[in-house]
Amino acid sequence: MAAREYGQYDGVTRGLELVGERWALLIVRDLLVGPRRYGELAAGLPRIPSNILAARLKELQEAGVLRRAPRSRVVVYELTPYGRELEPVVLALGAWGFKAMGDPREEQVLTPDSMTISLRTAFRPEVAADLPATAYAAQIGPAELLIRVAGPTLDVTRGDGPADLAFAAGPGIHRVISGELAPARAIATGVVEVLRGRGVLLDRFASTFHLAA
Repeated sequence: MAAREYGQYDGVTRGLELVGERWALLIVRDLLVGPRRYGELAAGLPRIPSNILAARLKELQEAGVLRRAPRSRVVVYELTPYGRELEPVVLALGAWGFKAMGDPREEQVLTPDSMTISLRTAFRPEVAADLPATAYAAQIGPAELLIRVAGPTLDVTRGDGPADLAFAAGPGIHRVISGELAPARAIATGVVEVLRGRGVLLDRFASTFHLAA
């Protein structure tokens, strides 16, 4: 299946041959959030050429990483159990890459699926286990997410809903997650705008979702 072969015989080499082509892991990232139609994948990866998306989907399907599945008269792409084994790899790569993110460039965007995976990456279940159950309604760029934390369990879905704290933010939310910007300071400087609820709960959010840059 591999479009590129490295001529070496080990697991790292084979893994790169399967998912190392450009865009492949970002497709996997979005499918870790849930099954997606072709158009939804294209919308979540706005710079991917359609022929490349089609090629990557075919390659990943041939590798057994994903499959096409009929859902309510439409076809969606979903990860196979083998593909879902990539989740800790994707989360670890996200944590490693977080350290080198720097400031966002003007043309860089946030998507609901990328932000969902960022939250999974930053989630600290051992901290959340000792905190009260909390729901956050977050508008992060164009991503509108309902984030529910109950003990060590995290659930992130698209949309709004009942929440203890509703807030809006842009890419600067990563400065809160990294600990670079204190929650109170983030609110005072407008990096985070409290829409509903008590702003002090942003401290709980920052404790629950933390990655050191």
